[in-house]
Amino acid sequence: MLRLSMDKTMKFDFRGEDQEANPREVLLMVYSALKEKGYNPINQLVGYLLSGDPAYIPRHNNARALIRKLERDELLEELVKTFLESNQQQD
Repeated sequence: MLRLSMDKTMKFDFRGEDQEANPREVLLMVYSALKEKGYNPINQLVGYLLSGDPAYIPRHNNARALIRKLERDELLEELVKTFLESNQQQD
């Protein structure tokens, strides 16, 4: 008989600890899938990030499932961080 203790908080992670999604890798894979399908990747990603509607991302190469593993704010954070790091002036 399985007995659960109600006095402890359990952590639930549907991705699993070994399958942590990397925002940079996900964005690059989704970008590639969008290009392969003939879409304008920038427009499609902006549409998804603004609306949250997964219809902007095709199922091709599992792109839609990949991008939905991350919160949109995680993707935006990666984009801003990468932009600022690559455009930072050297003193």
